[in-house]
Amino acid sequence: MTEFLEVTVDKFTFKVATDRLYHADHLWLKMEEGLVSVGLTDYLQQIAGDVAFAEPLEVGTQLAIGDILGSIETMKTTLDIPSPLSGVIEAVNLKLEDEPELINQAPYGGGWFVQLKPEDWKTVQAALLEPEVYYEHMKAEAEEESQKV
Repeated sequence: MTEFLEVTVDKFTFKVATDRLYHADHLWLKMEEGLVSVGLTDYLQQIAGDVAFAEPLEVGTQLAIGDILGSIETMKTTLDIPSPLSGVIEAVNLKLEDEPELINQAPYGGGWFVQLKPEDWKTVQAALLEPEVYYEHMKAEAEEESQKV
């Protein structure tokens, strides 16, 4: 069972799963059987709002770090999702076509976005954030945002 780090800022409680790595753009990455699953963090899905459409690029698409790997559309915004690594899209979460709300309901589970075959996982892995480091990054950003309101 996945464990979480949690913080409440204002009226929102944000969770960070401890069994994966994170990118500063509020994406999580988890290596399993040679593929890296990528999804939106709990923080990102909450600040973006209820997901109405999720549109990952097609299987077979070659990506470099920073290329757009897809987008989500919410009532508040349309958000392009940057690729946190170079590689090829090997799978997209087909459930999101009919149930884009899975990104909101299960950001660390059934709401994953794409799976990539990484070009250089060791290098990427070294640049990613451990859960505790991401937690502090996310907490600071959430607290800063709550001051603006």
